[in-house]
Formats: sequence, C-alpha cells, structure tokens
Amino acid sequence: MNYKICLSLVIILFFGTFTAKSQNRNMVWTFGDSAGINFTNGAVPIYSGIDGRGSCVSISDTSGDLLFYSATSNKSFTLYPNLCYVFDSTHNQMVNGDSIRGTDWYKELIIIPVPNDFSKYYLFSIGVISGPGFSYCTIDMNQNGGLGSVVQKNILLENFNVVDCMSAIKHGNGRDWWLVIRNASMFSNEHYVYLVTPNGISAAFVQSIGSSNNTNLGTYTFSPNGDKLVFTNLIGLMEMYDFNRCTGVISNPYTIHPEPLIAPFGRFWGCEFSASGRFLYISTYDTGSLSALFQYDLWSSNPVGTRDTLEYIPGMQVGNGYLRRGPDQKIYFSRAWECDAFPTCYPYPDSVYNQINMNLSVINYPDSLGTACGYAPYSFYLGGKRTYYGLPNNPDYDLGPFIGSPCDSLTSISEMPTFSTAEFFVYFASDWQTAFINANKLNGSNYHLEVFDLLGKSIFRESGKISLPYFTKNLNCSGFSNGMYVVNFVTDKERLVKRFVVR
Repeated sequence: MNYKICLSLVIILFFGTFTAKSQNRNMVWTFGDSAGINFTNGAVPIYSGIDGRGSCVSISDTSGDLLFYSATSNKSFTLYPNLCYVFDSTHNQMVNGDSIRGTDWYKELIIIPVPNDFSKYYLFSIGVISGPGFSYCTIDMNQNGGLGSVVQKNILLENFNVVDCMSAIKHGNGRDWWLVIRNASMFSNEHYVYLVTPNGISAAFVQSIGSSNNTNLGTYTFSPNGDKLVFTNLIGLMEMYDFNRCTGVISNPYTIHPEPLIAPFGRFWGCEFSASGRFLYISTYDTGSLSALFQYDLWSSNPVGTRDTLEYIPGMQVGNGYLRRGPDQKIYFSRAWECDAFPTCYPYPDSVYNQINMNLSVINYPDSLGTACGYAPYSFYLGGKRTYYGLPNNPDYDLGPFIGSPCDSLTSISEMPTFSTAEFFVYFASDWQTAFINANKLNGSNYHLEVFDLLGKSIFRESGKISLPYFTKNLNCSGFSNGMYVVNFVTDKERLVKRFVVR
C-alpha cells in the first residue's frame, strides 16, 4: 500500500473518531430567567441557574450531558450585577467563575474547546460600551472533581469597544476555530478574525470590507456549512459575505439592505439560517412601532424582493429577541415582555408571568417557503420558567471538516500534525520580496510544492526530486499582492504546511 493511500486512511479514521467525539455538544441550552432546553430526547424544558436578559452560552460533553454554561447579569450577584458568571453542571457558580468582563448585552460570550485538549475550554467575552473590548478566560474541567474551574480570567486581547455580534465557526480542518468580532468605531468596516489552534489564539487578521457600521448592536450569523456570513445591525444594515473556512478570508460583500440615512431605521435584531442555507429569518424590533419576523430566500437573484412577513405585531409590549436553530433543525425565537416601558422589563417582577415570557416561538420547517415553514408563536412552553431576548450564542460544535478543500486533512493555516519527523520552515523577507522555504529530516525522494492565496487559488507550483534530507527554495514574491499565503509541501513520505504574509 503506497504512502498516499495510507495517509488517506489515517485521515479518514482520524476524522471518523473526531466527528464522533464532537457530536451532541449543543444538546443543552440555558437562558433567560432560570430557563433551559435539553434536546437529547426531543426538546424538553429544564431548569438553569441563570437570570439574565441576553448574553448566554452553554456546552455539553460528547454524550450530550451539560458541562457548564455562562451568562451576564445574574441579579442574585449584587456585587457585580453587570458582569458575566460561569455555572457548573450542578447549576452552581463554578470555582472562580465570577466577575468576568461583560456589559449586559446579548452576544458577548462564546465557548470554544481548546483544540486537541478535551478538558480545557476558552470562554471569550466582549465589552460593548464600557471597559476593555475583547478578552478570554480558560476553564479546566479536570479541576474541582470534574465540575471545572476558571483557571485564567479576563486575559485582554483588544482594548477597543466591540459590536455586540461575536461569532465563531470551525476551521475547514474540522479541529481549529475561527472567531469573528467587529470594531464598534463609527463608520468602520473592519472585521477582526482570530484563529484558535492547539498552539493558542492568533493575533487578529483585520479585514476592511463591505459597508461601514454605525451602531454597537448587531449580529454575525454563519450559514450551516460556514461558507456565508451575514451581518445585520440595529440601524438596518443587512449584508452577506463569502467566508473561507480554510483561510478565514471574508469576501464578496452583498448588501441586501443598506443602512438608511434617516429614520425610520430597519432595526434588525435576530438572524438565523435554515439548515440548507436557503432561507434567512430576521426578527425586527422598533420601540413603539412594531415587532416583525421576516423570511428571505437567499437562493433568489433578488433576496430583498422575496421578503415574506411571517408576523407583524404593533405596540410596545412584545420585544423581539434572538433566533437560534436547534439540534432538531427547528428555529427557536425568544420574545421579551416589555412591560410597556422598554427596557425596564429586566428583571421581571415575580408577579409577571404571561404567554410571551413563558414560551418560545418556533419555526418548525425552516426550509419551507412562506407559511409552509410552520411558524408557531408561543408554542414551546418553558416549564414555568421565563425568557427574555437572548438565546445561547453557541457555535456549531459538530461541524466537520470542509471535505475536498485544501485544508480538509487536518491542516491549520499555521501548522499541520506531523506524520513524520520532518521539519518545515517558511520565512518571508520583505526587503528582498522573497519567501525562503526550507525543510529537513525529509524521507521522501519526490516533492510537489504549491502556494495558495487566501481565496484558495493556486498561484505557484513545482515538482521535482529531493536531495535528502534537505529541501530549499527561494520563492520570488515580487508579483504577489499583500496578504497571507499558504505553502503546501508534499512528498511521497510526508505532507507539510506553513503560511507566510507578504507586506
């Protein structure tokens, strides 16, 4: 059996194991006022220890059992009422799980497993209007008898304020992660993309693309396969981009709705894709005017012309919240009871229990057009618990590798697991506009060298014989555009990958 076949089998076996281990991690949701859902055997309401109007996240183990969760503004913690807290599987505060940065918004939190370490997790948090903008904590589930402990807290990555829209998606290798935030500076179109690998968290890859954003409340929503990213904001911008899961590049902005120059604004709030990626559902909320739920057909040549109003509620008592696709592929919709005085509904008085805050609305068949989607207002009873605007900002933990891509064989942009003892180095010298490519301890006698740009396009390739155990190449990059490039070096004994940046 030749090396390529062996390597393919190793990769297939590895990913079969990896995919099996990654299932069920989104099976338990926690949100609102003590509310939650367990999807393991159908959607069943459960109790949670939080009481927060918006930001919340949760993660389960590979069997679907809850590991821990986090939220902002638990009213029982009076010392730091506007910070974030972490709870263990017994619904008690995790050891050292208090006073984590956050400012009581809606998408301030994300949990990402540390790649290749099944006991450690990152909890990322953002500051929207006060305090440093982007930081993380590390959680070790081997601590405290398996209930976990926050072992590092509030490690600052960026000190600017961030739009309330943090999101994440698996890298195309099925192991690493991309995390995306947006600068909250007025008139900014900067998207910050971070790569999370077993070696840690990369510096931001900053991309200026698309329309400017002029508000601090928005949403990033990835399509189910991760190839599209939609940004909406409270003023009325709705924009869709292509996203490359191998490189983290955001490209091809398509403006579905521009920001209006004057009021009334569109006030887009929640955003979610159907499982196929065809339909996009948007909730809107305009204080004193309306709450609405829209469906868009993204496979149409004119998506804005396909907008179908599934619900329209005038008045101030129903505040539209967030949309989230569940493990059952239904889309759940949280609505807050506004008490006639936005935003004073948080915390709810003990006497305020009603149809709006004790139920979620559900889109039962999201991949069906118009009313066939089976939208059912207030149809999921929360077992006596109450909801506000937020639903868990959980990424798709179960998304696998991007099969057929340049990175589908467990290749991070920055590295690749070693199937041999070979060493590989790439260094770009800006003074000479040259990439120095070197390898040693090689075993293969034939090589193929290929360089890809950020869009996955091959821009250089050559093949030849190797003078063992070394390889060296001075690659002239004078004709390369500024940006990141991926070097793929394959022999009949090994495959090695590195990246470099032309400046």
